[in-house]
Amino acid sequence: MKPHLKRTWCIGVVSSVFIALMERLLWLCSLAYDEQYPVICFDERPCFLIGEVVAGLPMQAGQVSKEHYGYAKNGSCCLLAAIEPLTGKRPGQVHRQRTKKEYTLFMQALAGKYPSAHKIRLVQDNLNTHNASAFCAHLPAGEAFALAQRFEFYYTPRSASWLNMIGIGFSALARQCLNRRIPTQDEPERQVLALITEREEKQIRITWQFSIQSARSLTGIIRR
Repeated sequence: MKPHLKRTWCIGVVSSVFIALMERLLWLCSLAYDEQYPVICFDERPCFLIGEVVAGLPMQAGQVSKEHYGYAKNGSCCLLAAIEPLTGKRPGQVHRQRTKKEYTLFMQALAGKYPSAHKIRLVQDNLNTHNASAFCAHLPAGEAFALAQRFEFYYTPRSASWLNMIGIGFSALARQCLNRRIPTQDEPERQVLALITEREEKQIRITWQFSIQSARSLTGIIRR
C-alpha cells in the first residue's frame, strides 16, 4: 500500500460519440501536408498575473535567486495560440479576456495567415465560444459568413483535449516562460509572443504518433 501516491487519467467515458470524434481527429492528423487544407490546432490558456510584494534577491555565484512567499494578485489574461504541426507555424495573441470577440479577432488573423488556402481545418475543444456564432456576434453578416467559410471545424471529444496538439506547444511555453511570476499583461505579450515567434522561425514541428490502430486497441481494452 502506498497512500502517498496516486495516478490520474484523462479519458472520460469511452462512448460511441467519443470514438467517432477521436477517430476523425486521428484520421486528420495522419494526412499528408496539403497547403490548400492546412491542419491547425487551436486553444486558449489563462495566464494569472502575479506581482511581488517584496523585491526578490538576484542570483549570485553559488546561490539561486530567491523570491518572497508573499505575492499580489493582479488579475489574469489569456493566451490564444495555434500551431500547424506539419510546418511549425505558430500564431498567437494575448488578450485580457477570452470571449467570442477575442476568438473572432484570432480567427480573422489566422485566416489572413493562409490567404490561398481553400479550407483551414481547425482542431479545437468544445468551449461555447469556439464556433462560427462568434463571427455573427461581432461582424456584419457578410463578413461573418465569409470568415466561417474559411474553416472546417474539428472538435475534440469531451475530456480529451490531449488529442489537440496545441497542448504540446503550451507545455513548452509553460516550461520556458510561464513558470515564473508575471505581474502585468505587457510581459506575456512581450515574452510569450517572442518565444512563439522564435519557435516558429526554427520551424519546430510535431510528429504525432497516436494512430487509429493504436486507439482501437486502447479503447477495446477500456471498454471490456
